[in-house]
Amino acid sequence: MGIVLVTTVIASLFLVIGAAEPLAARLRLPYSVILAVLGVLIGAGATFFLRTELTDALNPVAEAILGLPIRSDVFLYVFLPTLLFQATLGMNLRRMLDDWVPILVLAVVAVVVATLSVGYALFWTSTLPLVACLLIGAIVSTTDPSAVVSIFRSISAPRRLARIIEGESLLNDAAAIALFGLFMGYVMLGVPDPTLGDALGRFPYLIAGGAVTGWLAAQFAVWLMALFARHEMAQLSISVALPYLAYIVAEQSIGASGVIAVVAAGLTLNLTGPGRLAPQAWANLRELWDVLAHWAGALIFILAALLIPRLLEEVRLADFALIGVVVAAAIAARAVILFGLLPLLALLRVSPTVERPYRVAILWGGLRGAVTLALALAVTESFRVPDGIQRVVGILATGFVLFTLIVQGTTLRTVIRKLGLDRLSPIDEALSRQVVAVALQTVREDVARTTVDYELSHDIVRVEAKRFGERLEGAVKQAEDSADILDRDRITLGLIALAGHERDTILAGMRERMISARMAEQVLSDADRLIEGARIAGRSGYQQAARRSITYGRAFRTAVWLNNRLGLSRPLARMTADRFERLLSQRLILRDLGAFIDGRIRRIHGRRVADLLAELLSRRVEGVETALEGLRLQYPGYAEELERRFIRRTALRIEEREYTTMREDGLIGAEVYSTLMQDLSARRAASEERPRLDIALRRTEIIRQFPLFSDLDAKLQKRLGRAMQTRHVNSGDVIIHREEASKSVYFIASGAVELERAGQTWRLGRGEMFGHMAILMRKPRLAEVRAIAPSTLLELDEERFLRLLKRSEAIRRAVQDGAEKRGVVLPEDLFPDQKLS
Repeated sequence: MGIVLVTTVIASLFLVIGAAEPLAARLRLPYSVILAVLGVLIGAGATFFLRTELTDALNPVAEAILGLPIRSDVFLYVFLPTLLFQATLGMNLRRMLDDWVPILVLAVVAVVVATLSVGYALFWTSTLPLVACLLIGAIVSTTDPSAVVSIFRSISAPRRLARIIEGESLLNDAAAIALFGLFMGYVMLGVPDPTLGDALGRFPYLIAGGAVTGWLAAQFAVWLMALFARHEMAQLSISVALPYLAYIVAEQSIGASGVIAVVAAGLTLNLTGPGRLAPQAWANLRELWDVLAHWAGALIFILAALLIPRLLEEVRLADFALIGVVVAAAIAARAVILFGLLPLLALLRVSPTVERPYRVAILWGGLRGAVTLALALAVTESFRVPDGIQRVVGILATGFVLFTLIVQGTTLRTVIRKLGLDRLSPIDEALSRQVVAVALQTVREDVARTTVDYELSHDIVRVEAKRFGERLEGAVKQAEDSADILDRDRITLGLIALAGHERDTILAGMRERMISARMAEQVLSDADRLIEGARIAGRSGYQQAARRSITYGRAFRTAVWLNNRLGLSRPLARMTADRFERLLSQRLILRDLGAFIDGRIRRIHGRRVADLLAELLSRRVEGVETALEGLRLQYPGYAEELERRFIRRTALRIEEREYTTMREDGLIGAEVYSTLMQDLSARRAASEERPRLDIALRRTEIIRQFPLFSDLDAKLQKRLGRAMQTRHVNSGDVIIHREEASKSVYFIASGAVELERAGQTWRLGRGEMFGHMAILMRKPRLAEVRAIAPSTLLELDEERFLRLLKRSEAIRRAVQDGAEKRGVVLPEDLFPDQKLS
């Protein structure tokens, strides 16, 4: 086949891809369904013209289409890594980690259940060996939920739900292809009935080997890209090589899962790339992969669909019954997961509650597509697979794909409409009317100013003003008719709008380089949690998400433990620096939200709701300031270094804007502009480097600031600093339980705690101590102490505290004052040689 003819066919396929998207939008059908139908029509048409005697003029074109080198290796080694890698780069992994339980259940557990269900259903209803039935089950268990995700986005379904489906799509393919490779090996070895233990025994090696390979490959690629920081094209080229090399090394060198290797490589690059690459380079990298994945996804669908007529050539009447068995078993397996296991996880509070209509939509939207056809093609091409098994696998997989695309895909929007998922809730309906009314009032004011500025004709202005006034009057009337929204609902809607504006502010700050790309990902995740928390639980959900954004997580506490116990300070230094920058970014963003409340929210929801939101915002600002002050106390000067870095980045951004304006105005030429921008890029690269944080907690400096230790000499203060341990606690954490044995005394370096004893409560703040009364009274603890803000505590063991008590008059005086406030009588023989006064 000539290169000219092949190039013509491939270019024509790109024309088909270009026409498919607007056609899908016009017909309101999933894009993948349109691509599959077009591919089938092209393949069937080429076969018809090649075999018909009506004309021979189109034979060369038909031969070129049917002679394309469409092999399973092309799908698995070229297209599949592209799709998987781009999917991992486009995910918000920090938000995915919040929902890792339902994602793994829908992906891995559902794949295993579907494989076993379809496999044993076929085994009981056909004469195929068990291993061939399980192979078919693995092939048809991989889903393509892109259709339901796109529809969920168009109907404003909860973001969290769409994110779970996206995560399922990614890991589903990985798990299904790993199982496919496992059972394919048994089929080629001629093992008819492997035991379940044998089948699953190699599964961990496939997963672990692929994950390690992908992680190592990505780490090396990120190191190279950081080395070539000034050469963006080199960075893009390395990113293109990464998934394919990871796939090949895993598959061919160590016998592990190449799919898992690609997923691990993409996840690693997604997590580490924003912090190691320039923001613009990272944005361009993702845009490049978006284009590559769009082409790969479309081509894999069309090329796979071209094979459908060939795969169905030997279909028999009995095969339709087996296709029905596959359809019924696959849908039943997915229903068990969605309606059985998922509600159970929601009851256990490890998964969000997914309402029944959404579960029905997910069930019906579990389409199969190109990956299933590619795996089936791999079976039909293998000379080591018996001919009978090749035929059945090809027909059953193809028949099932056609059912999901033609039956489920074309009726998915109808099902969603019947479920009522395409309609706004009454609250959103009422809100939309009020938003329109407020927006039109603003438009009227702006248009009035514009007509005056441009001195437009009076008659034209009068006619258009009348038409616009009628529309505004109608919108105001509709808003007044729906003004029965409860204040509670108005607060929820206001919080959602506030969190949405916060997210927009973060994106604007990222574009302006006021916020680094690494921090933007984290604060964007915080904003998403605020939106979802407000949607699910209103004010309490919003407040819970706000508290979470400044708390110490498990990873941070693990880093503290590694530093205190094993002397590994690097994780704690990195996470503490991240916390510093994250809090500074949050403070910067939150201070700009007050104007949004006063301007937009007050006009839509009224003064009362706006005042309440302003109070909630004030509490958030206070919480961020408290957490930031605690860090400043521990690491004096570091926050100032970050603020200087922010000022330098802001100055560079303004300088760049000035150069660009001068270039556009013709004040400087291209050569001068290029020289100026090169110099600016070098200075920007230097300013992007985050200052190094010395993680060694300066306990001695903190101790010197405690009034309790003011009468200790410098040598004793230094020894005391070495003896104390650092403990970070979040708001709500119980530090001391009642009836607990007395072992330690705590000194508050930052934050605040609440002490509750016998129905009375006392609040303690920075510089105070607690936990000593039970030690001095020689009794179990009678009080419970709980943190009421993210706090840093210095912990001292009982023996050292008693020695310190004998040396420090200030501490003895504090002990006496605390006892008097709480009505505690200390033993008279507590200090036989010292007078408590």
